[in-house]
Amino acid sequence: MLLAALAAVLALGLFLLRGGLQPAAPLQQLARQSLDLPVALSDGRPTLVEFYADWCEACQAMAPAMETIARQHHEQLDVVLLNVDNPRWQPEIDRYDVNGIPQLELFDAGGSAVGRALGARSAPELEALSSALIANTPLPDLAGLARQSSLSDIPLASAAAATAAMAGPRSHG
Repeated sequence: MLLAALAAVLALGLFLLRGGLQPAAPLQQLARQSLDLPVALSDGRPTLVEFYADWCEACQAMAPAMETIARQHHEQLDVVLLNVDNPRWQPEIDRYDVNGIPQLELFDAGGSAVGRALGARSAPELEALSSALIANTPLPDLAGLARQSSLSDIPLASAAAATAAMAGPRSHG
């Protein structure tokens, strides 16, 4: 009976040390509540994707602001979190060339990529990005933000010249 009591005390101690009944961290909550990326990109709403890791201090610092964005704009914007340490997301990590975290991928309502941001973002920056996505307006001028465009955004003559000037994959010249 003493052994059972000792085991119960140790189990309770371990439970309390591991967080007990406290709610999950904002990153974990957001990741669990996220839509699958293909669903988010096809549901007619703009999408903000964050590639993150639980151990990333910048990701943890951004989590409360990301949670606020997701809560305030849940009817207008999809917020998707993908953990770079989860092998399930390796195809997306490769596809979006994730080479640092946090990395944000920004998509319009049609699922087309419109921008990428690498590094921590403040709450006002995240709100500005979210507002631009929702309003379908140009992304704000922020350091570390790359806008993406398609060849259809370039005048036809310039597009043809750019295509002709690009070296092919087997070109050595």
